[in-house]
Amino acid sequence: MVQIKTPEQIAKMREAGLVVAAIHAATREAAVPGATTKDLDDVARKVIAEHGAKSNFLGYGGFPATICTSVNEVVVHGIPDDKTVLKDGDIISIDAGAIIDGWHGDAAYTAFVGTGHAPELVELSRVTEESMWAGIAAMKQGNRLVDISRAIETYIRRQPKPGGGKYGIVEDYGGHGIGTEMHMDPHLLNYVERRRGKGPKLVPGFCLAIEPMVSLGTPRTEVLEDDWTVITTDGTWSSHWEHSVALTEEGPLVLTAPDCGRERLAAYGVTPAPDPLG
Repeated sequence: MVQIKTPEQIAKMREAGLVVAAIHAATREAAVPGATTKDLDDVARKVIAEHGAKSNFLGYGGFPATICTSVNEVVVHGIPDDKTVLKDGDIISIDAGAIIDGWHGDAAYTAFVGTGHAPELVELSRVTEESMWAGIAAMKQGNRLVDISRAIETYIRRQPKPGGGKYGIVEDYGGHGIGTEMHMDPHLLNYVERRRGKGPKLVPGFCLAIEPMVSLGTPRTEVLEDDWTVITTDGTWSSHWEHSVALTEEGPLVLTAPDCGRERLAAYGVTPAPDPLG
């Protein structure tokens, strides 16, 4: 069952989403050469406490940290620790969430540590992020869930990969519903799987975490012995971008973007719904 939210509930999710945006801003500033991934987790804990929120990652299925810190070939669910020291030229995907009054926010971004990144890494992150925005732009009344998947996959497939070949759209993980829980129905693939059909129709009150994960090589992944850390099977580096989005009567509302998605959606001719918090 898909949980449909009222405007008042979406406003609460917007509050949680702004906490996530604050975590992103603080961790982005802290993701510098010499910092450990635990340092970033400590920053996130502080932001959550300052906003009177709760972490929806800490303790989730036994997860031991406040954020996920996925470095280089790690796709998702990297566990922060004091042994992983960021180096110049690394990329790191930081996935963060927060709860306000029982309502969840969840978003991720890929950051460049230091300088001197190879052009193919810069392009990898750009393609992944832009495919997310393409998916968000497809979240409109009258569409179905598969239209979001199609928009994400189509954007990625149309981008030439530096050096040739194709980008790997990760197969084992995708987006999801969000609301009173962090992960809810429906599951959102980042590609079209015809056997799954078109999925539910998108109506006001529908809330999704839209999150493409893309690698420079294989779409296949494996989980390390810690039962959390997911890496590409061929060791190629990957990027992960995510926003929580609500569909309203006035269009999509990017709950975890400070400007509700206005700047990036303009390229798609989409105007986001007004901020319910004013």
